[in-house]
Amino acid sequence: MSDKRHNIDVEFFRQLDRFTLMVRKRVSTAYAGSRRSIHSGKGLDTIGYRKYDQGDELKAIDWKVYARSEKLYVRQFEEEKSLTTHILLDASKSMDYTGGGGTSKFEYATMLAAGFAYLVTKDNDKFAISTFAEDVDISKPRRGRKYLLKTIERLETAKVGGKTAINESTLQYGKAIHSRSLVVIISDFLQDPEDIESAIYRFADHDLILVQVLDRTESSLAIHGHSRLIDLESGAKMDTYISNDLKSQYQQKLEEHINHIRDTCNKVGAEFYTFTTDIPVFDAFFHTISRRKW
Repeated sequence: MSDKRHNIDVEFFRQLDRFTLMVRKRVSTAYAGSRRSIHSGKGLDTIGYRKYDQGDELKAIDWKVYARSEKLYVRQFEEEKSLTTHILLDASKSMDYTGGGGTSKFEYATMLAAGFAYLVTKDNDKFAISTFAEDVDISKPRRGRKYLLKTIERLETAKVGGKTAINESTLQYGKAIHSRSLVVIISDFLQDPEDIESAIYRFADHDLILVQVLDRTESSLAIHGHSRLIDLESGAKMDTYISNDLKSQYQQKLEEHINHIRDTCNKVGAEFYTFTTDIPVFDAFFHTISRRKW
C-alpha cells in the first residue's frame, strides 16, 4: 500500500462554473436530479395551465382563472427530482504509476472524479466517491460543498495498492444502489475484458460513464531496447527487448482491448472515454460533459 499524499489540484473547478452536468434522457424522470418534471398541483415554479380533466384533484383548480373565463384550469408546476451520482475510483497499485514522474494515474483520476462531484454539488444533488481495488470502500452519498471538500481531503491520503477486482467490487457496490442513478467508473481498465464487460452490464440500467486513465508511456509504449518490465500489482518482473515489432504488437493489443470496452458500452448505451495524464484535466473533463447536451 502506498502511504504518500496525493496531489489533487482542483483549480479547474472555477472553469466548471459555467457548465451543468446533463443527465441522459433515458434515465427516468423519477430519478433525474435537478432535471424538471411537470406535475399538477403544488410545486416549485408555475409553468402554465391545462384544462381540468376528470380525476384531477379539485384543490388543483385555479379558481381565479375560472372567475375570469368560467372554464376549469389546473395549474402546472415544475418539480425537481433528486439524482444520486455514484463515482467508483480505481485505487489499485497500477493506478499509482507515474511514467514521467509527474501526475500519477490515481491523482488524475481523482481530479476527474472531483470534477463530476463538483457539478453534482452545484445542483445540490447527492454523490459518493468510493475507491476499489480487491474490495470496494463504499462511501455513503451525501450532498453539499462541505462534503465535497471532506471527500477530497480523504482522497488525498487514500491508500493505493492491491490488485484490481473490478467484477467483485462492482458486484458489491451494485447492492448499495437502490434507484436509477448516474454511475461513473474511473480506472485504467487494464483488467480481464470479461470482468470489465460484467461490470458494464451490471450498471447497464443506469446512466453509465466509463473513463479510462492511462499514462502516455502506457498508451504508446515509449521505451526501446533492453528493458525490465514490472507488474505493479503482482510485483512480477520480466526482462525483455522492446523492438519496433513488439511495440506494434502491443499497440494492436491495446487498441483491441479498448475497442472491446467501447463496443460493450455502445451496446448498453453507456459512454466511454480514454485520456492520458498529460492532457490538461479540464480539457479531458470538458470533452466528457460537452457530449452530454441532448
